Amino acid sequence: QVQLVESGGGLVQAGGSLRLSCAASGRALSSYVTGWFRQAPRKERDVVAAINWIGHSTYYADSVKGRFTISRDNAKNTVYLQMNSLKPEDTAVYYCAARYGAIATPTTEYAYWGQGTQVTVSS
Repeated sequence: QVQLVESGGGLVQAGGSLRLSCAASGRALSSYVTGWFRQAPRKERDVVAAINWIGHSTYYADSVKGRFTISRDNAKNTVYLQMNSLKPEDTAVYYCAARYGAIATPTTEYAYWGQGTQVTVSS
């Protein structure tokens, strides 16, 4: 099975940018659809973006369209989430997750999860 480790979170001012990385070990990440999810305090964990195994198909939540970009480098076994024009409402713990098959949005569809990385956007 695949193990996932997120990095790149931190504190940034509104309007700023961050790039999150999800590094895989154990198995090739190219075998999986990979998604980014986030969970703010007292809220459910929701999908932010997802990308298919080869990177030709992506999904974005409406709240991040035009600001976030998901990409993958299978040679580096890593998936990225470039976050631009950040807003205070983007503050959350961001998780990377992987699944076999097609892109999906429910958290229950993803079998493998990282430990999360905190993103805090100050106003």
